[in-house]
Amino acid sequence: MQFELLIKGGRLIDPASGLDAPRDVAVAGGRIVAIEAAIDAEHATKIVDARDCIVTPGLIDLHSHVYWGGTSLGVDADRLAAKSGTTTFIDAGSAGAGNILGFRRHVIERSKVRILAYVNISFAGIFGFSQSVSVGECSDLRLCEPRETVAAVREHADVVVGVKVRSGKHAVGASGIAPIDLALEAADQAGLPLMAHIDEPPPGRSEVLPRLRKGDILTHCFRPFPNAPVFASGAVRPDMRLARERGVIFDIGHGMGSFDFAVAKAMLAEGLAPDVISSDVHLYCVDGPAFDILVCMSKLMALGMPLVEVLRAATQRPAEAIARPELGTLKVGGVGDVAVLRLRPGRFTFVDAVGAALIADQRLVSEGIVIGGVWWPNEAPDHNETERFEPRAAHTHVEVAARHFGRG
Repeated sequence: MQFELLIKGGRLIDPASGLDAPRDVAVAGGRIVAIEAAIDAEHATKIVDARDCIVTPGLIDLHSHVYWGGTSLGVDADRLAAKSGTTTFIDAGSAGAGNILGFRRHVIERSKVRILAYVNISFAGIFGFSQSVSVGECSDLRLCEPRETVAAVREHADVVVGVKVRSGKHAVGASGIAPIDLALEAADQAGLPLMAHIDEPPPGRSEVLPRLRKGDILTHCFRPFPNAPVFASGAVRPDMRLARERGVIFDIGHGMGSFDFAVAKAMLAEGLAPDVISSDVHLYCVDGPAFDILVCMSKLMALGMPLVEVLRAATQRPAEAIARPELGTLKVGGVGDVAVLRLRPGRFTFVDAVGAALIADQRLVSEGIVIGGVWWPNEAPDHNETERFEPRAAHTHVEVAARHFGRG
């Protein structure tokens, strides 16, 4: 049999199947057709040399913002894909019922990488987000119309994986807990999970958590004070334990202000590792402190989370959270989405959302990805971006966008 692509000589780690061993992976017709200890290279049209590399399912970033050009916080998924080892970006509510069609036509359908989406309970999505402008999309309850949300979910069911709501004073203003309840109504009617964001109270974590159901996602689960999941002593708050026992999914959602090393250490020490590692990458954290999912995964490794569990939290677990079992695993006959990663030794400085630094002696980097059976090398392997990161003073949205995307 002739293969279009052969990934040869790597260490295959597929947490979903429990496989961790030297394996070659052959791809044809956009699907994996062979996984074996040794596959003859003569049968391959193209060979990817994966010696000293980790071959793993294409990473799934459960929380990202990639409605670029259509929202102020969106970044270009195609620009980040190969560099971050990501083959599936899941947009966390950038668009609501009023603009999901634009997101689909202008971004999702034109992207080379796979993009799925949560629909925001706010009709307008996240529309007022920058360093100088912050208008919560749920601050006016007239925008939170569950009928419209459910209609959008059903119309775009092939790309929609759930409903998103942001709670906290920055997102809801004086609306309190009402947006959460309206979003839960919509999610229940649609038969899909809810992803709930928490920031600074009100509403507080203690109001939000009891409402979440099995399979719902609490994003920003390791956020800093206030609304942190741990007491000042480091003890885990009881409502967090109850939520985990109930089957609520804990998602990192690093972002600009939602990941605290001290909180993460306390949660890990108490046996409450995150179910999912995601970046919450957007225009105001893509150049630090989050950067991308690989940097976030490297931070969790530096905090003591084992490599296999870190990979599981970016492959198997997010695939389960969005009920897409064809993703997040490598198997014969399965989707030909693969990440080729490398553990790079060195001295790396990671910074969290509150400015604390953590020194690590290794980090994960990407050699490239396979999407639908096509090799996409990382052509910009700059792994020193974390060393250059400096928190910036307030800039206008135009200045931040021009710095990231370029002018014109």
